[in-house]
Parts: sequence; C-alpha cells; structure tokens
Amino acid sequence: MKKHVLTIACCVAVISGCAMMEEKEPKATASLEPRSGSTVSGTLTFTQVGDVVRVTGEIKGHTKGPKGFHIHEKGDCSDDKGLNTGGHFNPHKSKHGGPYEPVKHAGDLGNITFNDAGVANINFTVGDISVSKDRPDGIIGRAVIVHAATDDLTTDPTGNAGGRVACGVIVGGDAGSSQGGMKYQPY
Repeated sequence: MKKHVLTIACCVAVISGCAMMEEKEPKATASLEPRSGSTVSGTLTFTQVGDVVRVTGEIKGHTKGPKGFHIHEKGDCSDDKGLNTGGHFNPHKSKHGGPYEPVKHAGDLGNITFNDAGVANINFTVGDISVSKDRPDGIIGRAVIVHAATDDLTTDPTGNAGGRVACGVIVGGDAGSSQGGMKYQPY
C-alpha cells in the first residue's frame, strides 16, 4: 500500500511540475492616446498564437465607420500629430495592401470599424508580424496608429487613410502602462 501511495505522489509531483513548465504565449500591449486634436483612445493586446498574432482590444472616440489601422515603424508617440512614428512597419519593402493580401506591409492591419457609439471592438488574427523585439518582423517597440479615414488598401504607401488620430507604443508583457507620449526606439 505504501508503494502505491508513493507512486501516486510521485506521479502527481511530475504532472504538476510539467504543468508549471508550460510556456505562456508572448504578449504585448499598447495604450492608445489621442492625437491631432481627437478624443480617440483605447487599449490593445497582441498575443502570439503559433505563426500568427491575435489582436484584441477596444478603441473609442472615433466617428462611425471603417478607419485605417496600422503598425508604424518607430515607437515614438511624442508628437501631437503622431508623425514621429514614421511610415508603416515594412521590413520586406513591399507595397501597401490589405492585411490578408500576399503583397502588403507587415504593419498593414487594414481597417477597424467603429459603431454608432464611436467604439471599435477588435478581435482578429494577422500574419507577417511577431510579438518580439529581436526578430525582423517583431512589433515590440513600434507604434500602433488609428487614422482619421478609411484605408483604401491599395494606394502606396499609406492607403489614403488620412491623419493620425491615436497613437500607442507596443510594449512587451502584460503591463498596460501608458506609453502615448513616450519614446521607445530600439531600432
């Protein structure tokens, strides 16, 4: 009987240890703050799920309809118009396109749709980026921009999406600290 109890205890210890070793999916967050005199703000989470990244969150304070949504190359939201973020994140030097097109910037996330109350609930997956700081397609340390208008998904390099109305720096980990006015440029 003592052998069985010892065997069961050992099995429980091994299983518990393995469960604790389970790796968490890499995550990053961005707290978007208004730019260009807007009231657009929100919080986003980026979660690596295999070869794709799940983008979730809520952005509010915009007019109804689809609006351009991109990851920009530099994590610098210190300018009141969000211009310090540079162009769309484009490590492969591709032309602008939709988020699921074969030819696109890595940062081309397409449009997010704001409802009658000016809120966009976000939940989609996208490829060609990673929740990393060190990989060429890594988004940590870059900025997320919400634009004033709809991205036409074709016009290179911007999609004619208009001005930048919200900006947030993508930071690693689960911390949702405000990064709107901060500058983070490891590149």
